[in-house]
Amino acid sequence: MQHIPLARYNLWRSRIVIASAWIWSLRLTHNYFRREKWQWGVREDWRFTDMRGQYGKHWWWISFFSVYASQQMFLVGICLPFYIVHSVDKPLDVWDFVAVAVCLCGIVIAYFADTQLHEFVTRNEKLKELGKPMVPNLDRGLWGYSRHPNYFGEQLWWWGLVIIAWNLGHGWAFAGAFVNSMCLAYVTVLVEQRMLKQEYRAEAYRLYQKTTSVWIPWFRSSAFARKKDT
Repeated sequence: MQHIPLARYNLWRSRIVIASAWIWSLRLTHNYFRREKWQWGVREDWRFTDMRGQYGKHWWWISFFSVYASQQMFLVGICLPFYIVHSVDKPLDVWDFVAVAVCLCGIVIAYFADTQLHEFVTRNEKLKELGKPMVPNLDRGLWGYSRHPNYFGEQLWWWGLVIIAWNLGHGWAFAGAFVNSMCLAYVTVLVEQRMLKQEYRAEAYRLYQKTTSVWIPWFRSSAFARKKDT
């Protein structure tokens, strides 16, 4: 970037933001391959399977526009803070460090949430192989405070970047993160509907919905503690 004549930016801010992006991307890549048992593209995402069943022969063009094409626009929106970082030359200040702290907290929360989910799924797969009843719901660790702590961590990352853009005088860049959050809210609804369709976990998940925060981690209601005691 420093060789582009029109580029104006603080070198240290650029380095910090790019380094954070590398950490985020490595976490996401590691989680993908761990979930897929270190294989590439072996399993199809269940949402695409449902889409194929719902739209039949039209699924290919519906998925192209509703998923692939739309994601490109989303990527432009949520990546605007990177453009702003490399367009404004302003000394580092306390808000830069607040923003980076938010980003890193998001990465850490997402990592531990995904790790706990991976361990839960792996344990249930072993129970199924042994013919034993599977545990219906993950409600321990971070999942005891949020029904989707991995999503919450992911959103922290993007909103941390928005703080940087806002501090550089471009608060309008929040639009990309906002649209991304709304899309993830829709995905959250799809995931929870899928959980409720699985008979062995439906009752436990309904209780989980009533007692546990959706995204933002918070303490479970006392009703959950009474249910566990009984």
